[in-house]
Amino acid sequence: MRRIWLIFAQSVTVAVAVVFVLGTFKPGWLQQAPRMTWPQATPTAPASGVPVQVADDPLPTQPLSVAARKAAPAVVSVTASKTSKINPANPHAEDPWFRYFFGQRGEQDTEDPQPQIGLGSGVIVSSEGYLLTNNHVIDGADEIQVQLSDGRTAKARLVGTDPESDIAVLKVDLDRLPVVTLGRIDQVVVGDAVLAIGNPFNVGQTVTSGIVSALGRSGLGLSTFENFIQTDAAINPGNSGGALIDVNGNLIGINTAIYSRSGGSMGIGFAIPIDLAQQVMNGLVRDGQVTRGWIGVQPRDLDPEFAQNFKIPVSEGVLITGVLQDGPASKAGMKPGDVVVRIAGQPIRNTAQLLNVVAALKPQTDAVVGVLRGQQAMDLKVHIAQRPRQQVQ
Repeated sequence: MRRIWLIFAQSVTVAVAVVFVLGTFKPGWLQQAPRMTWPQATPTAPASGVPVQVADDPLPTQPLSVAARKAAPAVVSVTASKTSKINPANPHAEDPWFRYFFGQRGEQDTEDPQPQIGLGSGVIVSSEGYLLTNNHVIDGADEIQVQLSDGRTAKARLVGTDPESDIAVLKVDLDRLPVVTLGRIDQVVVGDAVLAIGNPFNVGQTVTSGIVSALGRSGLGLSTFENFIQTDAAINPGNSGGALIDVNGNLIGINTAIYSRSGGSMGIGFAIPIDLAQQVMNGLVRDGQVTRGWIGVQPRDLDPEFAQNFKIPVSEGVLITGVLQDGPASKAGMKPGDVVVRIAGQPIRNTAQLLNVVAALKPQTDAVVGVLRGQQAMDLKVHIAQRPRQQVQ
C-alpha cells in the first residue's frame, strides 16, 4: 500500500512540474482550441426594444454591375435626321418674322435650313442586325444612324413601324454584333430590381437602377395598345427605345415614356413589355406589318355607377358604346349597351384587356364573345377581321 501511494505522489509531482514548465515557456499550448459551430442568428434589440433576428453572415448577392456589363454592349444610340417640308404656296415662308408669328404653329408649313435631329436609343436583339426602338424616335426621319458602345457607327435601314404600339424595327449591316438576351415577362413581378440603359440627353450610354413599380399600366393615352411596365429607374429624354433589363441582364422592356412636369425624370417611367415588342417585330420582319384581330366596336370601361343604375349583375367588364355598321360585331348581333365579359374564354375586365385580347386573335377565324344585355347573358359568335392599319399621332 505504501508503495502504491509513493508512485501516485511521484506521478502528481511530475505532472505539476510539466504543467509549470509548459505554462512558463509554451503558454499557447495550454489555450483551448476553437470549436467549430454553425452560424447562428444573433438576437438584437433595436431602439424600439422589439427583438429581431439578424444573420451574422448574410448570403452574398450578384451585383447589378454584372447584368449591366452583359446587356450594355447591345444598347445603341440612335440619331434620326429629317428635313421639314416647305409650303410653296406661301411666299412668306422664308421670312423669319412671319415664321416666328405664324410658321411655328406647324412644322409642315416651314423649312429650317438645318435638318432636325432626333436622339434616342435602340437595342440589338438579333445577330442578323435587327434593332428595336420606339416609333416616335424615328418617325418621319430621312436618315437614321446608330452608334454602338464600341464606337462603331452605321446607317440603319427602317424595316417597319407600328405606331399603335410605338415600336419600330431597324436593321444594320455590321459584323460581330453584341446581342441582348430576351427575358420572360411572365417571370417579372412588382419589386424586382431592374436597370434602364440608354443615351439620355446625348451625354453617352448611361445605366440607372430601380425596381418594377407596377405591371399592366394602361389608359395613359400613349398608344393604342398599352400594357406598360412602370419603373422608378431614371428615364430621361434620349432613353426612348433603350433597354429595361432584369438582374440577369435579360431584356424585359423597351423604355418609351416618362411622367414629368419638368421634362426630366420624376421616378415614373414606362416600358413596353418585351413579349409585345417581340410580337410586333416578328410581324414587321415577316409580313411588313402587324396583323391583329378586329371586331369593330367602340368600348369603354364599365362604370360601377352605370352598372348599378341599369342593374347589371357584374362589376367588371367593358361597355360597348358603339358598333360599326356591317362590322364583325354588328353582323354577330352585338348592340350598343352590351357589356362584354368574356372573349374566347378569357375574362374581360377593362378596355385595354379587350383590345389586347381581340388583337391577339387570328383574322378570318371565329371567336365566342360573352356579353350581358341587361340581365340576359348571351354568347355571340364573331368572325374576326383584320384590324385596319392606323396612323397614331
